[in-house]
Amino acid sequence: MSGRTTPSQTVGPFFSIGFSWLETTDLTGGASAGTHVTICGRVIDGANQPVPDAVLEIWQADANGRYSHPEDAPELPGANQSLGFGRVAVDHEGKFRFTTLKPGGSSDPNDTPQAPHLVISIFMRGLLRRLITRMYFPSDPANKSDAVLARVPASRRHTIIARPADTGEAMLVWDVHLQGDQETVFFDC
Repeated sequence: MSGRTTPSQTVGPFFSIGFSWLETTDLTGGASAGTHVTICGRVIDGANQPVPDAVLEIWQADANGRYSHPEDAPELPGANQSLGFGRVAVDHEGKFRFTTLKPGGSSDPNDTPQAPHLVISIFMRGLLRRLITRMYFPSDPANKSDAVLARVPASRRHTIIARPADTGEAMLVWDVHLQGDQETVFFDC
């Protein structure tokens, strides 16, 4: 028997095996109320190469700022019209695309208002733990007073704020850079 150490267990690359039924690229849940928006982008590594086997897990409030949770006032009219959750796999070029409703502003556990945002976890091979970030909506007035966004250095905020697509559609572009000069801001949770 050798005294050499063995590699640690990592996540993946097995996401396409048995997980396809969990993929949800339409988080609207068929809701007609609220602003539908398509979000597309890429997951890119530190060498600016696409990551072909990542999965994004999206959590969000509905258009009224309510989460799909029993404690978040489900009795309010129009609450929880969207799914509030989805998983999206990237393709072989690291690209992803999903449609959702723009969430309303919500409050954190201390009742501090938050700007509309998506909470996104990233899973991929080579990670022992998921990466957690947020995606904010461009030009939203509430971004100026969001406590989490305010803690991010101004020079790095662009990494977690989507940008309008050049197509003229109701589409936003948001790329995830795992390392490098444009590295996305990730949070310890």
